[in-house]
Amino acid sequence: MDKIEKIYEGKSKIVYSTEVTDYIIHYFKDDTTCFNAAMHGIIEKKGIMNNRISAKIFEYLESQGVPTHYERLLSDREVLVKKAQRIPLEVIIRNVTAGSLCRTFRLEEGQKLPCPILEYCYKNDAMSDPLVNEYHIRAFNFATDEELAQIKNYAFLINNLLTRFFLRRNLELIDFKLEFGKFKDKVILMDEISPDTCRLWEVGTGEKFGKDRFRRGLGNIEETYQEVLARVSR
Repeated sequence: MDKIEKIYEGKSKIVYSTEVTDYIIHYFKDDTTCFNAAMHGIIEKKGIMNNRISAKIFEYLESQGVPTHYERLLSDREVLVKKAQRIPLEVIIRNVTAGSLCRTFRLEEGQKLPCPILEYCYKNDAMSDPLVNEYHIRAFNFATDEELAQIKNYAFLINNLLTRFFLRRNLELIDFKLEFGKFKDKVILMDEISPDTCRLWEVGTGEKFGKDRFRRGLGNIEETYQEVLARVSR
């Protein structure tokens, strides 16, 4: 399937229309941002690695009953996906204390939480993606109660599936973010799942993988993306 017209360019992807109305193409870039784009850089071949990693994970989730927008890989950097109507929420699951959770609550990093924490953020760059709760979501009509219940159920299911998936590859899933949309009145998982959207640490050593290394200036960034790709491809 061919690209017809550029619809949108974001921080990490370019979206193109196709000759089929219900499908679009995502092109993965090497650009990397964090802290609401306050930091920006280029990680060589990151787009290729994230495209492949995300495809592997979406294929796995689909096999476990999670509906997603994923259709098939088209090239190293391009993937064909369903054209879903985005629900304007970032859904965050936290299993271990890290990142903004530590800063907000003055916690020591690396503490296993007694239960996963689910957070919602309103996806709006101009507002720095503020935290919202279910009452905001209902009042501002970001999602219906039924849609939110489905999102919550899928988020915890995905957490259980991916926690085991990564543990089998000697990686601990610390936290991650998800995005959902509607396709033909059905809630589905969309966007990507990659080292850009997941905080992954080596089991036993706590070595950081992926975007965390860029965020903290730890070096060896490309190598850890390559290592995640190698492990999820097993």
